[in-house]
Amino acid sequence: MTAFAPPRRHGRFDERPIVDRTLEPWPGSRRLAVYVALNLEQYAFGEGRVEDLCPGIPPPDVLNDSWREYGNRVGAWRLADEFERLGWPPTLLVNSALYRTWPGLPARFRALGAEIAAHGRTNAEDQAGLDEEAERALIDHVTAEIAAHEGAVPGGWLSPWIAETDRTPDLLHEAGYRYLLDWCMDDQPVWLRTRSGRILSVPYPQELNDSAAIIGRRVDAHDFATMVIDQFDEMLEQADAGPPLVMGIALHGMIVGQPFRLRAIRRALEHVVAHRDRCWLATAGEIAAAAAPTAA
Repeated sequence: MTAFAPPRRHGRFDERPIVDRTLEPWPGSRRLAVYVALNLEQYAFGEGRVEDLCPGIPPPDVLNDSWREYGNRVGAWRLADEFERLGWPPTLLVNSALYRTWPGLPARFRALGAEIAAHGRTNAEDQAGLDEEAERALIDHVTAEIAAHEGAVPGGWLSPWIAETDRTPDLLHEAGYRYLLDWCMDDQPVWLRTRSGRILSVPYPQELNDSAAIIGRRVDAHDFATMVIDQFDEMLEQADAGPPLVMGIALHGMIVGQPFRLRAIRRALEHVVAHRDRCWLATAGEIAAAAAPTAA
């Protein structure tokens, strides 16, 4: 009989189901923590990786480039007004290059108490395929640029395009990052092993994400809002009856910042905020800090 080796595993975390862990409730004895991750991204014109509304346009791709620019010129500013009205500061996932093109945008959200987390240098590139020296240099550059504008180093990181190398968690831990959003395998924060310690994985949504849902799978804006509401209602019930949970909502200015989609997502966000007495409306960094002592 032929002997087959077991499938390759990453070894970053233990195989422990959610029913076999202990996590303390969130502040105020809440059992569901909810955060919004608002991606503020900078792309390059005519080169690099892109998020396209209408794929297949030959260069110069003015249609898609201007659609992406809409997010930083218009959409994100409208979303800032919404979060201010709701009294719910989001977690900003910032490409560090944005500080050179739209410095007023992080400042607008900073005034709301938003957390600034790192999202690489630009979404025109990713980390996959970088050697260790180049990846470390990229992380150090991003960290220093954000710190220069925010007065403190960011505590969290989301890799552009969720693209990692085999060393990314190791290098982020060594650079001083406390949490990472790339791994979407759980509804609770989970410690990831690194070669010199550990870094906390905070759940980041790949389905409850306007890019993956609306642009990738062509989900209608109102259906996406209903997805958010259904996710929240179900997770609230699950958390009340079981272990504490984390729900994330991932948004982009050029997508839900469009007026007709803004009207739809407003309905979902207002539904969540209406239940703030039963859940903890937080930032990803606050969730990481609260979970760190008891996360698996």
